Amino acid sequence: MIAPTAFLQRVVLLFLVASRVAAAEPIEDAPALSAIFDQQKAQGTFVLLDAKNGRLIAHNPARASKRFIPASTFKIPNSVIGLETGAVKSVDEILPYGGKPQPFPDWEHDMGLREAIRLSAVPIYQELARRIGPARMSEWVSKLGYGNAKIGETVDRFWLNGPLEISAVEQAQFLARLAGGKLPVRLETTAAVKEITQIEKTGAYTLHGKTGWCTSVDPDIGWWVGWVEQDGLPIATFALNIDMPEKGDIAKRLPLGKACLQALGFLPAPGK
Repeated sequence: MIAPTAFLQRVVLLFLVASRVAAAEPIEDAPALSAIFDQQKAQGTFVLLDAKNGRLIAHNPARASKRFIPASTFKIPNSVIGLETGAVKSVDEILPYGGKPQPFPDWEHDMGLREAIRLSAVPIYQELARRIGPARMSEWVSKLGYGNAKIGETVDRFWLNGPLEISAVEQAQFLARLAGGKLPVRLETTAAVKEITQIEKTGAYTLHGKTGWCTSVDPDIGWWVGWVEQDGLPIATFALNIDMPEKGDIAKRLPLGKACLQALGFLPAPGK
């Protein structure tokens, strides 16, 4: 159990983080990241929002503000909305996948959000979206301040085909509100989503993230978004998106994003 004084200190720190996010400075170019993109032969952007001082740092600042379809990165806000509205009781409540053949065999079974977000199982999150329903989904996407907040007419496809779009800057800002406990949702909802988005934990840091792959545009767009924590508090949120003209480009997302985090000093260099 956290001592009362320590708890209050954390609350104050989270408030300061959120305040700095709201008053974020203009985007600063990060020339050091250009070599990383060149090495990977990737066209795209990487944005980092420093939680300590509100600085927005980016490779390709012009693209950083351009909106794209979020694809499976929307599973993060979809989880938030599903839990907060009661469309799903917990991250372990089993949802049906529908029984139809899927692009990946791992998707072809019923599962909870904990497993579904790890597998990026589209049919599970489509079922969740249908349970939330168009009215509540539209209300909450707006309430969360997520991108252009447009869900169109099809409640289980709008994050895959549009019209929902979000920029890398907006992704980093949304995740700063989530990681900093500043979304208009219950603490239990925030804690559950933080739990299922954790992908790596060491003694020095905890890494949260979610990938996305948009195939409804040409070229495909690949995403990786998330945040880094130290001592239970976010130190930076980030968003990467790249063009993926070749299917093999999908493997570039995490190595490219991690290399950017390392170059900016928010993850330790390999071997350290």
